Amino acid sequence: MLFGRRARDFQLARITRLDMIRSSGLFAFGKAIAAFSLVLGLAAPAHGNSADFVRGLWPDAQAIGVSRQAFDASFAGYSPSSKVMELTRKQPEFSQTVQQYIDKRVTAAQAGKGAAMRKEWAQTLAGAQQRFGVQPEVVLAIWGMETNFGGFMGGNNTIHALATLTEGGYRADFFRKELLTALRIVSDGHIAPNQMVGSWAGAMGHTQFMPSSFMRYAIDYNGDGRKDIWNSVPDALGSTANYLNAFGWRPGETWGYEVKIPAGFDFARARQMEKAPLSQWQAMGISRVSGRAFPRAGDVGRLYMPAGASGPAFLLLPNFDVIKRYNNSDSYALAVGHLADRIIGGGSFATPWPAGDYALNKEQRTELQSLLSRAGYDVGTPDGVVGPKTRAAVMAFQARAGLPADGHVSGLLLDRLKR
Repeated sequence: MLFGRRARDFQLARITRLDMIRSSGLFAFGKAIAAFSLVLGLAAPAHGNSADFVRGLWPDAQAIGVSRQAFDASFAGYSPSSKVMELTRKQPEFSQTVQQYIDKRVTAAQAGKGAAMRKEWAQTLAGAQQRFGVQPEVVLAIWGMETNFGGFMGGNNTIHALATLTEGGYRADFFRKELLTALRIVSDGHIAPNQMVGSWAGAMGHTQFMPSSFMRYAIDYNGDGRKDIWNSVPDALGSTANYLNAFGWRPGETWGYEVKIPAGFDFARARQMEKAPLSQWQAMGISRVSGRAFPRAGDVGRLYMPAGASGPAFLLLPNFDVIKRYNNSDSYALAVGHLADRIIGGGSFATPWPAGDYALNKEQRTELQSLLSRAGYDVGTPDGVVGPKTRAAVMAFQARAGLPADGHVSGLLLDRLKR
């Protein structure tokens, strides 16, 4: 559904830890697009010219209730956008650590802006919380992450962008459905076609809904008869709260806790556990950095160490996974949760990030595997993909080297192997 503006259209951030890389999910599909296009390439346009393409859309548009007037208005002045098609080819493979991702997006200035928006839209946010159970700071954090609180919603005509992608053969089946849905939104009177703006990939409005998501989750919060996520902040915030509620948001609960990992922690057992009640994590020596008790020891959480044992660690709760339904990325959800906490006065993470660490690209991951193999560890065939064999080899190397055997693959580990 939702693409997270600018970098989101370029897969937001391919944070190399392989648990974060932005995958598909119900509405986030950046990685799937990139992989699909790399395999199949960009297909040639299926139509001889744009007029034929538009004419060919009308029967299906009419069948789903699009009026002829709305259809013609939507395609007025349409011609394929070379800029949009060029952007499909510019999906750079870059890497950044979770720290770099967070530091770029969760700043004191952004938290301050969110706090100001919390005051400005207090009534709307309180009403949305009462109706959907989602805390205001979480809705605000998503708004801030997606469009900088409405500061940049994308400058593309959504229908023309989706038509360009469809006519250009770029995931044509997917984008054709989104295009037809966008036409229905216009026909239903929610927005004029020239005001339906968003990203080059079709994400729209303050909180970047895809057209199909709009149809499922957008609401007319202010009661004016239209679901206007472009010009009505109440509609956009209410729709976002509705979306999170629909995917199981647990009212009154947080997304997770920053925790301390004790000396001698059994990382291998933790990996096998995956998710467990907080009481079980406590029995392994994990505690909150604040020193406070967990409010509900029976809550189920998973341990997340985005920088390994030497950086911040978190126990993630069910609401974290709900945030990931917006964008299927641990780093995105952590940024949303952290920004939400900062908006209501929380501070930076208590545990510092490891100095000098860097993310590895595929070539560097392959080099790391080769070095482990030459040192006698079984990684299989070095291919740059960190699977179970590589993870086990890393843990064995770390244990032999007297390091915490957390299995974390990083630039610092590669540097150690090169010594």
